[in-house]
Amino acid sequence: MTENTIRRAIATAVDTVELVDVPAPVPGAGEVSIRMTVSGICGSDLHAVAGHHPWMTLPIALGHEVVGVVDAVGDGVTGVEIGARVTVEPTLPCGACKQCRLGNVNICENLSFLGCGAPQGALADSFTIPANRLQVLDDAMSDLDAVLIEPLATPCHAVRLAAGDEGSLAGRTVVVIGAGTIGQFVLAAVQDRGADRVVVVDPMESKRDLAVRRGAQAAFDSAGDVVEEIRAHFGESADFVFDCVAIEPTLAQSVRLCDRAGTVALVGVPARDVVVPVQLLQDRQIRLQGCATYLSQDYATATRIIASGAVSAADFVSADFPLADLDAAFAAASDPTTVKVVVHP
Repeated sequence: MTENTIRRAIATAVDTVELVDVPAPVPGAGEVSIRMTVSGICGSDLHAVAGHHPWMTLPIALGHEVVGVVDAVGDGVTGVEIGARVTVEPTLPCGACKQCRLGNVNICENLSFLGCGAPQGALADSFTIPANRLQVLDDAMSDLDAVLIEPLATPCHAVRLAAGDEGSLAGRTVVVIGAGTIGQFVLAAVQDRGADRVVVVDPMESKRDLAVRRGAQAAFDSAGDVVEEIRAHFGESADFVFDCVAIEPTLAQSVRLCDRAGTVALVGVPARDVVVPVQLLQDRQIRLQGCATYLSQDYATATRIIASGAVSAADFVSADFPLADLDAAFAAASDPTTVKVVVHP
């Protein structure tokens, strides 16, 4: 790396991540340059590197969970000061298509996404992004807490889609399948809505234990007959099931857990198409809800939850690596015992 270059993490081939020196990006009109201070490794990054993500084609620049400092602004940018500490909404909508006009910028018909197909990623010394994708951070929030805003926003969006304007979820029965980072954050998001009858399902004891410590009513080993166990626990069917794994067996479990008039929220990213028990969906009036990323209001909810102390880095950040040790960082993130791995310059 020289004065005019930066390091950028690029998945160049399956199971291969390289730290490549590239020209330092310069912000264009309406853009800012962000100097990365901490960036998280997401499950989507791992799926992309493994060649399993359905919407990412290698080679690809990586990283979209990020906190940084504005170090340059392009023409026409106002209201953003150099030195501001920010996180970003990595979705890059076109602003002109039907979905954007309707306010559904997360499913823009021409969507680009920082670190998930766009030319740049946040696992880099710096990157540029439109200034309208910035969220300025409160000084009271640490970088490690703030880097959790983006991954928490996805569950906040999923819960809002599934539960709608129902308000409190107190007394409603909720199942979270998968207790990795996203599953743990779904737990936090439903608790924020007042849910007090929540159980989780995961094969790993450590992640089940974490969910129980964080307020889950119970945790079940996915190796068992979880449908019967959970229905016996609740004494009834589930109102909401959040599938954070998104494979055929978990989706079938989700539908069976709802049984009648429940909602299955598909939060995980399926690696391939799966068979869905559509006869049960139709006959028992079960809703299958797809959930894709987030909107600004979900960022606001995630920020509020973290600021309240209900979610903190102390519970979730398992390891911290310098960018130069990218291979070690990805190896740690691939370890099923870890929750969240972050990288700093």
